[in-house]
Amino acid sequence: MALHRQILLFAVSGVLGFVVDAGIVQFLVREFAANPYGARVISFLAAATTTWGFNRKYTFAGHGGGSRRRELARYLVAMAAGFALNYGAYVACVMLWPLVRHWPAIGVAAGSVAGALVNFLSSKYWIFRPAVAGSSRIARDDANGRPNERREGGNPATSTRLETSGTGFPLSRE
Repeated sequence: MALHRQILLFAVSGVLGFVVDAGIVQFLVREFAANPYGARVISFLAAATTTWGFNRKYTFAGHGGGSRRRELARYLVAMAAGFALNYGAYVACVMLWPLVRHWPAIGVAAGSVAGALVNFLSSKYWIFRPAVAGSSRIARDDANGRPNERREGGNPATSTRLETSGTGFPLSRE
């Protein structure tokens, strides 16, 4: 997928995440008089989970693989770096402007801009990076799944290569 398309879809994901983040924090602060700092942590986790799902399905479709739980955990860890910038900007806005204490969605907007680049780069190059051709997974030689000592990417005339879906189950045989 072209980089400009990924950036556009990541921006759409960001807008979706902003709506979730700002909506939840605003709701918790206005309706339940929640602390705006603690409410932001809750809203961020909801927004990060939402954007992970969108980015997995659309922005970086076909990239990544493996366990969804591990991928989500990596995503949340990577988003923590962006969130540090995001939350720092949010806290500064809440502390400096009384209006933001009553309308924390304004601070969420400022924070979102601060963390966007870090979040995009970590998503593209760590979370949803494309699989590398010629991986060192052991090829399977027979229907019983016994390993072939030859590695994938060897001489096609002498080795059998098995492509998997990331789960270890075969997609096709060459």
